[in-house]
Amino acid sequence: MLIAGVDEVGRGPLAGPVVTAAVILDPSKPIEGLTDSKKLSEKRREALVPIIKERALSWALGRAEVEEIDELNILQASLLAMQRAVMALSVTPEKVHVDGIHAPELPYPVLTIVKGDLHDQAIAAASILAKVARDQEMVTLDKLYPGYDLAKHKGYPTAAHQQALMHLGPSDIHRKSFKPVQLALNI
Repeated sequence: MLIAGVDEVGRGPLAGPVVTAAVILDPSKPIEGLTDSKKLSEKRREALVPIIKERALSWALGRAEVEEIDELNILQASLLAMQRAVMALSVTPEKVHVDGIHAPELPYPVLTIVKGDLHDQAIAAASILAKVARDQEMVTLDKLYPGYDLAKHKGYPTAAHQQALMHLGPSDIHRKSFKPVQLALNI
């Protein structure tokens, strides 16, 4: 059975898109070391990306932009990004496994799995692809939006990020619907 694993990265940050990945693994080409991307070092995640892309039957990224996050809310934007990733696959899945408790609307049977990135190899692969893609984008955005230190904290609400927000004000890539960003706007 062709099962697509799906995971998202970036629900908690104050800045940048939410990024998702969908992966259909090839059972004849196993990949060692797949697990929740948060349990792997940055170096190990980056090393696994080309292996996943080469050995998977199909993979695709999806995303929802800051404007969509602010308009829909972060959960709905995440589900939209998941839909986009699955629909972009070059191979049609027979079933979709999604990390967590919320499932996007799809024309395939969907199973949600709590801690799926620890228990399902395809979800783990998706977790790694999404994390590396989003982290790399935040490094690029750091150059375009200096002063927030996005390359370091990837947009998450660290004390340093919130301090920069208060000092510099929000940028175009900050999520205006998130409370710390709203507080910075009201100064």
